Amino acid sequence: MSKNDIKVALIGNPNTGKTSLFNQLTGLNQKVGNYPGITVDKKQGVSKLSATQNALVTDLPGTYSINPTSLDESIVLKTLLHKDVETSPEVILVVADVENLKRNLLLFSQIKDLEIPTVLAINMVDQMVKKGISIDLSILKEELNTEVVLISARKNEGIKELKEAIIRCHVAAKASPLCNIDNKIDPNYFQKLKEISPNHSMYELWLMVTQNNFPDSISKEEKTKLIEFKKDISTLKKYQHKETIYRYQEINKILKKTYIIDKTKASDLRSKLDKIFTHKIFGYVFFVFLLLLIFQSIFDWASVPMDFIDATFADISTYAKKQLPAGLLSDLITEGIIPGIGGVIIFIPQIAILFLFIAILEETGYMSRVVFLMDKIMRRFGMNGKSVIPLISGTACAIPAIMATRTISSWKERLITILVTPFTTCSARLPVYAILIALVIPSKKIFGFLNLQGLVLLSLYGLGFATAVLAAYILHKTLKLKTKSFFVVEMPNYKIPSVKNVFLEVLEKTKSFVFEAGKIILALSIVLWFLASNGPSSFDNAARNTIENVANQNVSKQELQQEIASAKLENSYIGILGKTIEPIIKPLGYDWKIGIALITSFAAREVFVGTLATIYSVGADDEDTTTIKQKMASEINPSTGQKRFNFAVGMSLMVFYAFAMQCMATLAIVKRETKTWKWPLIQLFGMGLLAYISSFITYQILS
Repeated sequence: MSKNDIKVALIGNPNTGKTSLFNQLTGLNQKVGNYPGITVDKKQGVSKLSATQNALVTDLPGTYSINPTSLDESIVLKTLLHKDVETSPEVILVVADVENLKRNLLLFSQIKDLEIPTVLAINMVDQMVKKGISIDLSILKEELNTEVVLISARKNEGIKELKEAIIRCHVAAKASPLCNIDNKIDPNYFQKLKEISPNHSMYELWLMVTQNNFPDSISKEEKTKLIEFKKDISTLKKYQHKETIYRYQEINKILKKTYIIDKTKASDLRSKLDKIFTHKIFGYVFFVFLLLLIFQSIFDWASVPMDFIDATFADISTYAKKQLPAGLLSDLITEGIIPGIGGVIIFIPQIAILFLFIAILEETGYMSRVVFLMDKIMRRFGMNGKSVIPLISGTACAIPAIMATRTISSWKERLITILVTPFTTCSARLPVYAILIALVIPSKKIFGFLNLQGLVLLSLYGLGFATAVLAAYILHKTLKLKTKSFFVVEMPNYKIPSVKNVFLEVLEKTKSFVFEAGKIILALSIVLWFLASNGPSSFDNAARNTIENVANQNVSKQELQQEIASAKLENSYIGILGKTIEPIIKPLGYDWKIGIALITSFAAREVFVGTLATIYSVGADDEDTTTIKQKMASEINPSTGQKRFNFAVGMSLMVFYAFAMQCMATLAIVKRETKTWKWPLIQLFGMGLLAYISSFITYQILS
């Protein structure tokens, strides 16, 4: 950022096209960070206003007024009040929707009263003819005493004129209030308030009192006097109510002169579509059908690039192993770093495809209908309508699902959704379920046409959803978080998605995962490699002891290498850990080998099968699932002489994986979204305890 850049804050109600305008102004010159100490994303970008003038544009969270009811809305108030901060805006760009101008002007009038240079951008003017809307722009500018520009952010109309208006507004550097509320409510009261600080406008002081938000420019003495005004709560509430009424009275007067809607000229299909999409029966039917279509596409489309990424990194690892000299560094690169990077990259197809669909649904306006439809159901369990998308998305992958909770404004409701989403069965659990079901559930028909194995798999999905909902209800009743829960959703017009907006949305969220959660995933992958590749003296002697073992004298070279690999794994740090936890997991029906698989599968659930394949001496090049199943099926419990993977053990394992925290990638993204290790650790140990108790009960009943 240059010192000469104009600092512009982009403010508006939700669904006014603020994101589209931000993208038009900044393009790819964007960056995403966080406001200090909080979890809300901060989007900034540089816009070229003219050949000699740039602007640093900050996209503030959507808000209906500067009387905040949520964390993200409070950011808008703090930005406007704290003018003494170096990054405080010099020009406010308020975005309004041409069809909802009356409601949008409430926010505009409050900002104008703060006496900050303000530009009003009336968006979606391409819809004016269809909606039967006409605006007298010259009179509107005069009445509002500000720069007003008609734009269509999606069609890039009026953007040049808007940039010119920003420059003119900045050069003028003067602004006057729109509504003098002091004269209409209680002149004596507000005169006393104004006398407290001559360096601040009357409306700034009023907001400090009503919203309990004091900038550093207020002295201790001034703050003490302002707090005195807060003591009379009834007066404050009465005056706030009068303020809102007066503002709408002034707005109505202005719009009567400048704004006309002739419904006889409108040609709108919105009401007809809403009757279908928000219908109490057909709305749910259509939504379920859409979900089936989306997730079928996710699995189909993502499988090819994910397989390609998996194979590519395997080839890279093999190539590096051949080219690099043998040694610790080579092992670290080929067995730790390369697979670790692959473990990050492999999630990109699912993340990108899922957010592609979500972005399209948001752009079309359908997502708001889904949220409205589901809110009544979800609110009973401590969530709201916006929670349904992450919960359903979790069936593909918990990582993008948890990232999708960012649309939930209430921190408590968002946190509950984040904490319960991993209960939904993700695609990574399918290999575990598939092989265990094949081992312990007979393949037979129920009622002549239903496959028993398929029903068991379906019941595991149902168990995950039911547990997520129940856990949400319990958290709702037990979490003592001070948060305001207001569910406000606006029904925007249906529109064709903007390719640019969709692309930037998918790009931003994919980058966020790769560069934020990816660092943690890579670090944990290296730790897992170290624990499996090193050990005490017994590890160093494992190869020699295996070769000298009489039982291995007549085996083939390949089989001997398998035995050595198995012995090393058993004597590695992670193998010792498996032996250490064996007394703890024995009541669940597991031995140390299964214990190792439980530990290593924390990297990714599907690692469970590969770990057991190594432990049971199945060759690394032999990925035949049948061979793995045969080895697992023939494994004997030395204590009982019976099969290790019997019905009781198999069901115990499936229940464990249904409830246990999914993988380190999920843990990493929870940390990234909550900005602390507190909640992911509570999630990890809470779900782990539930998994242990449930598996224990399952095994003890069935054995």
